[in-house]
Amino acid sequence: MQYILKAPARIGATINLPASKSISNRALIIHALAMGDNIDCSEDTLPENLSDCDDTDVIIRALKDMPETIDIKAAGTAMRFMTAYLSVTQGEHTLTGTERMKHRPISILVDALRRLGADISYEGEEGFPPLRIKGGGLQGGYIDIPGNVSSQYISALLMIGPMLAEGLTLRLTGEIISRPYIDLTLCTMRDYGADVDWTDNDTIRVEPTQYKPRPFFIENDWSAASYWYEMLVIANDPEAEVKLTGLTDGSRQGDSVVKYLFSVLGVKTIFGTKEKGLPTTITLKRVGYLPERMDYDFINQPDMAQTFVVCCALMNIPFRFTGLSSLKIKETDRIKALKIELRKLGYIIREENSGELSWDGERCEPDEDIAIDTYEDHRMAMAFAPAAIVKPGLKINNPQVVSKSYPHFWDDLRKAGFTIEEHE
Repeated sequence: MQYILKAPARIGATINLPASKSISNRALIIHALAMGDNIDCSEDTLPENLSDCDDTDVIIRALKDMPETIDIKAAGTAMRFMTAYLSVTQGEHTLTGTERMKHRPISILVDALRRLGADISYEGEEGFPPLRIKGGGLQGGYIDIPGNVSSQYISALLMIGPMLAEGLTLRLTGEIISRPYIDLTLCTMRDYGADVDWTDNDTIRVEPTQYKPRPFFIENDWSAASYWYEMLVIANDPEAEVKLTGLTDGSRQGDSVVKYLFSVLGVKTIFGTKEKGLPTTITLKRVGYLPERMDYDFINQPDMAQTFVVCCALMNIPFRFTGLSSLKIKETDRIKALKIELRKLGYIIREENSGELSWDGERCEPDEDIAIDTYEDHRMAMAFAPAAIVKPGLKINNPQVVSKSYPHFWDDLRKAGFTIEEHE
């Protein structure tokens, strides 16, 4: 499938963003651990305002049905979280996914769980899914794990910590990336009664306590908001205005920093209310000037990188973005994908060192008929879609990948006035 996009003369809409995928997936696993043998996945017992994305749906289905073979499709978060969850849950299961998932490494998490006593074996290539997991009670204790791997490995281990006989002392070695996602996990665990905290800059202690079931409401997704900020910058129209619902000032989501980063690019964020913990509607307005260049370390917000790489290139803002090493093991090698697709638009992006992308203004001849490949990666589709504002008729191949995190993204674009022509 292919979409051909044409932007409106002026962007203006009120958009009901999807719920946070990050919070939804953590709350679901912790809810299941809190319920234990009495787990109930009916709608009236689950956390409220769950994300309707693919990644969350596969976790709900897995927890509800618990089949012998659990297919989490392309959901990396589900693979990591369910690996840990099944390790402390009675039963035997095979955990598998898409062909791409079978080439995403998981040995660091599996090795850590094995040191805690888990019975996990590889059904295919060593170090990669599918996994065969025989669940049961684990002793727990002290382990260390590299801090520069996916924070989802770390969160997966932390969430099962209260279930371990000795609890869990987890030391993160080397550089720690995506720390806000780790803190989000700790906050969600505490909401459900866990006794967990940092005991040092690199060490977290989880006491062996029982989670307590409770009502839980999930705020909307700041990551999804980033694409609307990007549109406001690229449109460069002081009369354009977008309202986004269900966001919280002082959010625990690491990607909520997007409001500060885009203020550098001239977008003002106005909160309907700043009452702590209360979701509200924000209004985005284009008010400022563009900077001469932008440098930023995305070590704590790697999922924002594609949005800013595309946005800055299209606005002719030279940049140097670091902290991107984890992008190579996402849904695709995002660094490679960005370089290929931006060249189609006429921009030559350089990978200077591992985990670093820069652009100094170097251009090339753009493709005459621009079709962006999405590489089974939802964020490639959504980060490049705003380019239609300056590239009318831009094509997006396999646009359905957005269902991984923002299923109604294209419907929301139509609501904002975009014309989308569909081709098989």
